[in-house]
Amino acid sequence: MITLLQLGTELGRSFYPASGTTFRANPVTGVHISELADPTPYLEGGELLLTTGMSFADTAEASTEYLGRLAAHGITSLGLGLGPWLDEVPSWVAAGCQRLGIQLGVVPDEVPFQQVSRAYWRLSARSDASNLMESLGTQTALARAANRADADSSVIRELARALGGWAAYLRVDDGPEAHWPASAAVHLAQLRQECRRFARVDMPSAATFEIAGEAVVVYPILSGPRLTGYLAVCADRPVTRAERQVMMTVATLLSMRARQRATEQEARRELGAAVTRLLLHGEHHAAVLVGDQLGLDRQLQAPVRLLAATLPQTEAHDALRQLEQLAPDPRLAWRLPALSTHRLALREADTWYLVLSEPSVGEPAVRPAPTPGEPAPPRHACAVLSEPVGLAEIPGILPGVRLALSQAPPGMITGAGGETEATAAGWVRTLREYQRSDLLPAVRAYLASRGTWEEAARQLGIHRNSLRLRIATAGKLLQQNLDDPDVAARLWLAIRREEP
Repeated sequence: MITLLQLGTELGRSFYPASGTTFRANPVTGVHISELADPTPYLEGGELLLTTGMSFADTAEASTEYLGRLAAHGITSLGLGLGPWLDEVPSWVAAGCQRLGIQLGVVPDEVPFQQVSRAYWRLSARSDASNLMESLGTQTALARAANRADADSSVIRELARALGGWAAYLRVDDGPEAHWPASAAVHLAQLRQECRRFARVDMPSAATFEIAGEAVVVYPILSGPRLTGYLAVCADRPVTRAERQVMMTVATLLSMRARQRATEQEARRELGAAVTRLLLHGEHHAAVLVGDQLGLDRQLQAPVRLLAATLPQTEAHDALRQLEQLAPDPRLAWRLPALSTHRLALREADTWYLVLSEPSVGEPAVRPAPTPGEPAPPRHACAVLSEPVGLAEIPGILPGVRLALSQAPPGMITGAGGETEATAAGWVRTLREYQRSDLLPAVRAYLASRGTWEEAARQLGIHRNSLRLRIATAGKLLQQNLDDPDVAARLWLAIRREEP
């Protein structure tokens, strides 16, 4: 931005301050020439207005009204050309300018106004060239910083140095924050609080608010349509257009980095899902070999637990964050670890399967606090957690886990071990205590014959239609489908456990 002080220095005796004053660094947005009694309709504010003083040659009252209109319109720089109407600056004009805060400059006789305009554009061209060179230097430094191992921190440091203020990058996930200089850490708590308001509304392209009496500009950092963080910048002076472009460049670099991380995370999730699928299908040896190559050897150390959950079809990160918010059953003695970055996870339609390593005794399990404004899990979301098993045992417990998930209460993570067995034992008691018919022997024979009506009826010595009636009665009594393999397996094992 060109200032009146720069323009006076450039022109020397061709444009000098009125007697008894000095030029200040008033920003000048342009140079305008007018002899109208009211030129304000043609001005935007901030220009240097050049006039030969036709309006000042009348009366002091008219001059005062003229200057008042200029000041009200934001004109703080006035150039008076001597010669045609005035040989010197009228005292009432000088006094009026001083009272209204208008900088008054003098253009001597025979100095054309065009010389002042040319000087302004000459300075503007120099300024643009200088800003361009500085911007190119900053852009080069940013490009180098983006290729370093600590790219986020390096880019933030270069941006803060270029603007002479402070900058910070806050991620909405559990990733590390970056800020520079170190003294900017005192602003981070309030900055997070301000940024959280945007999590509940559509984030604009940029926002400005005050922290500690200073203006802070915040840009959203996006990975596709997903908000991943915020770039906050506070300069120690008004920023130029070139510096705003630098800020937007940094926002773009951080968005590219966020997209790169998202792509890498998605690739890791896909590989982890492949290992999980091998475990569910009984290929535990292959799962271990592949997992070792992917750095999953620690997560594949037996014993493990199988977690199954019903969640809507959303992005993996969102679904697992929702899973973290489900309330754990108080009877669960095992605390869940953080799940949003877990890699041994597989989604099949609305069902998620996670293979979790059993923590060692005394090892703390970390669950991140919910982010303010983060959506709560759907009402029908639920999950079950198995007992510790070996990798080879996962396919064997899968039917029971699925059955427990179908009966799990919404909004909770419950156990899929002893609770499921207790449910099946309750079914057996209900069948035994039924007084109108011998339902338990009928169900046992039906399950033992794998649903073959003739064979089961022959074992019981009854007609197959009588058996059909008893099986239908048992299904209604238990509110279960006895032809469901998961139900049949649990009920059969419960019956066998109670036999002598």
